[in-house]
Order: sequence, then C-alpha cells, then structure tokens
Amino acid sequence: MTLEIISAHEVTFKGDAVSVTLPGMMGSFTVLKNHAPLISVLVKGNVKYTTPDGNEKSLGIEGGIADVNNNVVSVCVY
Repeated sequence: MTLEIISAHEVTFKGDAVSVTLPGMMGSFTVLKNHAPLISVLVKGNVKYTTPDGNEKSLGIEGGIADVNNNVVSVCVY
C-alpha cells in the first residue's frame, strides 16, 4: 500500500509500506493492505510504519487526521 505523511511545511514520507500504526483518539490502530476505508482523528503520539524491505520507522506527531482508501493511507499531521 502507499503511505503519504504530510504537514503544512513538507512531505515527510511518500512511499510503500506494509503496515502503519497510528495514534487514534480511542487508542492506537494498525492499517494493513486491503483495510476497509476509514477517516480518523489522530492524537499526540507516534506514527509507526514498516517499509517493504523490513525497515521500521517512527515519527512523533502532535495530532492530525488519517484517511485510508483503496490501499492509500494519507496522514496529515501537525
């Protein structure tokens, strides 16, 4: 699936990911390939993702919003 992490100032990451864990208001949740469509508010925490080559990365955020649709995870953060 494709992951896009953007802020008002830059595109932090755009590329393929096999899993994405996001800090939702009701707790962290993980998105995998073919996940059902959703929109979620994000709270302060870490966006964690794994690239196809197995690298695990983490990005601290203050909050934001996530949209999942057709194997594209779009995350707008601040």
